[in-house]
Amino acid sequence: MALAASALMSLNRKFSFSHTQPFLFSSFPRSVLSLQILTLTKVVKFYACKGIPNANRWNKVSFRTSHSINFSLLFEKRGIGFRNGIVAAAAAASPSPVNEDISQKETPQRIYTWPDNKKPKVCILGGGFGGLYTALRLESLIWADDKKPQVLLVDQSERFVFKPMLYELLSGEVDAWEIAPRFSELLANTGIQFFQDRVKMLHPADHLGMNGSTGSCSGTVALESGLLIEYDWLVLSLGAEAKLDTVPGAAEFAFPFSTLEDACKVDNKLKELERRKFGKDSLIRVAVVGCGYSGVELAATVSERLQDRGLVQAINVNTTILPTAPPGNREAALKVLSSRKVQLLLGYLVRCIRKESDLEGFAMPTDAGVFPKSLAEHGSEKYILELQPAERGLQSQILEADLVLWTVGSQPPLPQLEPYDKTHELPLNGRGQAETDETLRVKGHPRIFALGDSSALRDMNGRILPATAQVAFQQADFTGWNLWAAINDRPLLPFRFQNLGEMMTLGRNDAALSPSFIEGLTLEGPVGHAARKIAYLIRLPTDEHRLKVGISWLTKAAVDSVASIQSTLSKVLSGS
Repeated sequence: MALAASALMSLNRKFSFSHTQPFLFSSFPRSVLSLQILTLTKVVKFYACKGIPNANRWNKVSFRTSHSINFSLLFEKRGIGFRNGIVAAAAAASPSPVNEDISQKETPQRIYTWPDNKKPKVCILGGGFGGLYTALRLESLIWADDKKPQVLLVDQSERFVFKPMLYELLSGEVDAWEIAPRFSELLANTGIQFFQDRVKMLHPADHLGMNGSTGSCSGTVALESGLLIEYDWLVLSLGAEAKLDTVPGAAEFAFPFSTLEDACKVDNKLKELERRKFGKDSLIRVAVVGCGYSGVELAATVSERLQDRGLVQAINVNTTILPTAPPGNREAALKVLSSRKVQLLLGYLVRCIRKESDLEGFAMPTDAGVFPKSLAEHGSEKYILELQPAERGLQSQILEADLVLWTVGSQPPLPQLEPYDKTHELPLNGRGQAETDETLRVKGHPRIFALGDSSALRDMNGRILPATAQVAFQQADFTGWNLWAAINDRPLLPFRFQNLGEMMTLGRNDAALSPSFIEGLTLEGPVGHAARKIAYLIRLPTDEHRLKVGISWLTKAAVDSVASIQSTLSKVLSGS
């Protein structure tokens, strides 16, 4: 015990730190830092083996550095920081746990080993329309043997999600595997590697020279699992996440609708409400916030599903729905929503969302409009939306809802940068999107491409291109080609968006499609529905998946046709 205490005091004097002061590494060389961390870890392990009490006090030691080394990755995995790394090391050496809160085993940072260090290394962050289709485009191009890049795709989900068809999950028109196949299946016959992981930190180095040659790579990407990826070329296509922090109560009580998990949660919530209200006179009340494409498609789909058992109320700050859509799509949507008795509340802002309580004796809601946790757990399942008029002549309203669907606001989840140096920062706009030139390269970073929701590319009129699947799909084609051109020292092509038209679903057998090449034409109803499904079938990622989905859809259509014929014959025979 005395020996251990003496060693600790010596170490404390050597490094000049205390339990209440941060441990400063800014002036130490990296090689010395590694030795110091190893020594400190061994001392803590020695203390743990000896059973010294109050070992948890080591959890208070914090570390700061101005170097590019990310010390938290040395011990971190799945959210457990470096400040817990020392305790975890002691716990690993002791049969009894040092800190009962730490349940995951810490893993040191490790560097990803590319199969061939001589070939270009392309890391693609995000497996949506931009990222996955860029990877597939690179795979389809013709390369010289020494130039063909190694491609690594990273996404936090195990599935690619064809987001324009998420609404069909609520109507039961498609199965999850059809619009959300696993990356492992899509990439099985390619040379593309896939990692399911979250991006934690980005350290670009290509700003130091146009060739991005600052050493052995043009930058590194740190993942939450502790893996460090060195790359020659980087593609940012991380999509966007729902932004729910703009209205009090939205994050607690509203359901976003942008991922497969979101769609499954909404479907389960609707099933729960349908079971609870079955055989009762009360309606299922659904509030949809936002009347852009997503909000209108959700309102149309949910209203068709609930029919006379529900009431859908759609709220929009503008005085019209689909303000940027072609007139034909807007008119078709208004016709469908009116026929399904969807109530439109136009010109209103949602001021707050709170949970209604039918129980007595609970505290009133806070100023932010959010009930205390105890009330949220024991209160009713109804929600109150306070609407504030955005136009003159309107009165404030209070809505009651069993389910709140949120379709407004999004933000791109670009990774954080290593904080030690300001010179490598990415140029971002107010929404957090990377500013790119017309070749889709991030300004000031010739080895980094950005597309889809991660890019702030502007059109010929200076407007930022919309964050749609069509834009990301076209940008992926250009990104793949420009990567080929850059690797082969060829000139890069400027991206030009070609608007092919706009499509939207309005129900199980209803849709609207306005092609841009025929002015004034809008296909709606069953014809528009069939055209939309064919267009999306063609856009599915691989030939194999297109074939499987095509057979599945044809089989379902045949079964539905037979069922419809049988129903018609039954009605005719019963009537005779």
